[in-house]
Amino acid sequence: MNEMLCVKDLGISFGSNEVLKSVNFTLYEHEVLGVIGPNGAGKTVMLNILTGILRPTKGTVTYQGKDITGEDVTKRCKSGIGRTFQVPRPFEKMTVFENIMVGGVYGGGMSEKHAKVKAHDVGEVIGLQDKLTWFGGKLGLLDRKRLEIGRALATEPKILLLDEVGGGLTESEVGMIISLVKTVRDQGISVIWIEHIIRTMLEGTDRVLLLAEGVDVTCGPPLDVMNSQAVKDVYMGGEEDR
Repeated sequence: MNEMLCVKDLGISFGSNEVLKSVNFTLYEHEVLGVIGPNGAGKTVMLNILTGILRPTKGTVTYQGKDITGEDVTKRCKSGIGRTFQVPRPFEKMTVFENIMVGGVYGGGMSEKHAKVKAHDVGEVIGLQDKLTWFGGKLGLLDRKRLEIGRALATEPKILLLDEVGGGLTESEVGMIISLVKTVRDQGISVIWIEHIIRTMLEGTDRVLLLAEGVDVTCGPPLDVMNSQAVKDVYMGGEEDR
């Protein structure tokens, strides 16, 4: 498989606080890479670096063979890196259709005509085709999560970064999100998915990366990682602690 994103020796400090020390991983074409780790492990900070919101203290981010470590948010988005945020915040007085269009026009840099066509396509993918005329402020949590993904998809990303899109949802709703992520992958979009819900990592990813204390601890098939001693040590403490 071809490499889509390569992260090498990534680190960032805020004053004396070294949040990320040395993170290394590769994301491949048509892959969903899950990312797990305890609170404070630096997962969202890592996404902020990948999207250009934050500049790393050290290390490199290579996208499709090009070093983009110094590129800004706008350039990365237009080149094919889209993301969601933990708390979905739709434009509440705009319709679902208009919300999706915003992603296409302002995130993807496409024409209004193109964005309208894209909004209809995205509405079908995220399961909101029957709610395109609803105002964003009237949506429940699941639909807000879907719309958050939809706005990112409207930018026509090659890589989609998901930040806890399953949080707060019921079991059945989590299943819908897993199905949606698989559909996105099957459309040729590579995904990095941060989540705390074990089911999403076991059923919705191809590999799982464990992040803890600012480093990549282990990475591999979901079941292998979840059953590993490394995960037990990180979440429950090592043998000496028990």
